[in-house]
Amino acid sequence: MRTHTDMTAFQRLTWFIAAAVVLWLGSSALPDAWAQGPRESLDNFPKSQIEISAADGPQHLDIWVADTTARSEQGLMYVTTLAHDWGMLFPRNNNGPMAMWMKNTLIPLDMLFVDAEGNIVYIRRNAVPQSETIIKVPAPISTPIAAVLELAGGECERRHITQGDRLRIVSPAG
Repeated sequence: MRTHTDMTAFQRLTWFIAAAVVLWLGSSALPDAWAQGPRESLDNFPKSQIEISAADGPQHLDIWVADTTARSEQGLMYVTTLAHDWGMLFPRNNNGPMAMWMKNTLIPLDMLFVDAEGNIVYIRRNAVPQSETIIKVPAPISTPIAAVLELAGGECERRHITQGDRLRIVSPAG
């Protein structure tokens, strides 16, 4: 027969085991909720408009500008839809190599790598959602990159945007 003290110790052990199981299940069943952490609403990102000179004529897009390190790290992570006339621009302060990935990005994206003059030097079409493969300008292209523009996957094909087209900012971020 258990005493009151034994029962309390037993209850404590039961509670401890139950809590450990809940934490273990929670960490495996809800990793995205915990991994997301605090995110800034895209409504708070600076917005701008760009124009891409493409074969079919000028293509106008609204964009969010990832103008800080935190915004660049967040990018389009966890976004479930992206309108065909929206994108996100990742400018750099210094030209050089630039690499991207799709970790925690739930939709395919077209990534346009742009030099300091606004020339699109490389396009990675339909980057695979949630892939941790590094995406960068392949050799032998050695042009320094000033920015990367992300559009919904398939937009470059739909709009006939190709390498060599030119991007320009129509209205500054604000």
